[in-house]
Amino acid sequence: MDRSDIIARFAEVAQDPLAYAAAWKARTGKQVIGSFPMNFPGELAHAADTLPMILQESDEAITVGHGVLFPFYCGYTRSMVDQAASGKFDVLDAIMFGDHCVQLLGAADAIRMKLTDTRVIFFQLISSMCDPWTQGRSEESFGKLRDELEDFIGAKVSDAALHASIRLFNKNRALIRKLYEMRKAGTAAIRAVEMQHVVKSSMIMDKAEHTDLLQELVASYTDAPAADRNVRLHLSGHFCQAPKPELLNMIESCGVTVVGDDLYHGFRYISTDVPETGDPVAGLARWYMDRNTGVPCPTRVQNNVDWEAYLLDAMREEKADGMIVLMAKFCEPHMYYYPEVKEAFEGAGVPHLLIETEHEGMAMEGLKTRVETFVEIVKRREAA
Repeated sequence: MDRSDIIARFAEVAQDPLAYAAAWKARTGKQVIGSFPMNFPGELAHAADTLPMILQESDEAITVGHGVLFPFYCGYTRSMVDQAASGKFDVLDAIMFGDHCVQLLGAADAIRMKLTDTRVIFFQLISSMCDPWTQGRSEESFGKLRDELEDFIGAKVSDAALHASIRLFNKNRALIRKLYEMRKAGTAAIRAVEMQHVVKSSMIMDKAEHTDLLQELVASYTDAPAADRNVRLHLSGHFCQAPKPELLNMIESCGVTVVGDDLYHGFRYISTDVPETGDPVAGLARWYMDRNTGVPCPTRVQNNVDWEAYLLDAMREEKADGMIVLMAKFCEPHMYYYPEVKEAFEGAGVPHLLIETEHEGMAMEGLKTRVETFVEIVKRREAA
């Protein structure tokens, strides 16, 4: 397949993940396990010979879900409940989730109520990342999750199968990180929405199939760095749901090149590998803890890690001129932490722009005016 065909395939899966899951299930006769973001180790479900897929916010308007969940919950959780209530999740054999915000817990309870014939498994993850018991408690959580999976599929998940899945997932992450490096260096002219398709489809597709296509895609970028006069920007935020493609396209249409991000549907998802030797459950616990050091998350607590410091360092490394923060409406962890990011960036004299996003749609023309103004401010600062 050529480059455009591969990206088109990734886009197709990203735009209709449940259709891909249904086709995969019909083709293989195997089970599909959906999970909530952000810390479910897909390697466990893959080692159990199922298809792990991270459940995605739907583009469709929320209808029956309005009667189930509060309207002040974020768009992602309301979309999850709406899809469950309207029968869209019937393809799923089980759903697994860990807690990282109050809204997620409420959505999980509502989904349990609506999907009475679907196994809904909860695993508790410790949120304090720097205590002496964190590693042990994390191992305990992932060990219990493994037990739940084994009970669900009626078979043991062997260490050998888990190690094989870890190696495959690590290879997939490494290939996507290679794309990030090439985009930053200018040797891969990949747009923000295309990168999102790459990452989002990795959350959904059979990992071996996705990895094979990724290898072809990475090999297709052999161009030398080209001169780029656009403003180089870092995109930050959006922990659970993917930013709308039209928003990403609008931002880049304002004379912007996105050179880095810490989006969940971006570098946050693929930032950290699982150790490939030793006890695999202990390795998954190490992955969980290391992820917060690699790309800090405001849903976790770690005294020696600051998200704002990470962002400033990342921008310097990317040679980014400014940052656009994408904050999903009613995302409490992001809302609580953003003032620290704002204060740090103002203190460092680094320009940034906050855009609040909504499931129900946004006034794109008004947002475009704001982005164009921001880009002009960045250009004038650079000129000065």
